Amino acid sequence: MEATAQLEEDDVAVAQPDRGPRAAADTEAVWTFLTNHSHVLICLARDPSARLRDVADEVGITERAVQRIVTDLENGGVLTRTREGRRNRYSIYGDRRLRHPVESHRSVLDLLSLVLNGSMAQDAIAPRPAGANGNGHGNGQGNH
Repeated sequence: MEATAQLEEDDVAVAQPDRGPRAAADTEAVWTFLTNHSHVLICLARDPSARLRDVADEVGITERAVQRIVTDLENGGVLTRTREGRRNRYSIYGDRRLRHPVESHRSVLDLLSLVLNGSMAQDAIAPRPAGANGNGHGNGQGNH
């Protein structure tokens, strides 16, 4: 049986899975400045051959949710995955623009550089294959 933490939401108690040290110690809602998509991307930048199960544990979401996020990032031209034996290796493209209009003037590399040590962020970026321009939009802007 999985441990749960109780959160109050509009005077209705909602049971949520206990996420260990990341879970709220009281009844305050837990939120972060970055999205789960950002968290997954940062984890893969740190370890391009990470198992998605390990990424899920670090981010505090299910492995299935991580799989959906990786698919979103791949479809958005932010990363590609390459099979290496029994594992996947993830290549991140730093030239890709962030998707929301508020931050679209910044790139994936800018985001990674903010969170990771500058050289680690730069080392995590893969060169885009010749002729590739993201996800077919040509300008690196993506959909907003």
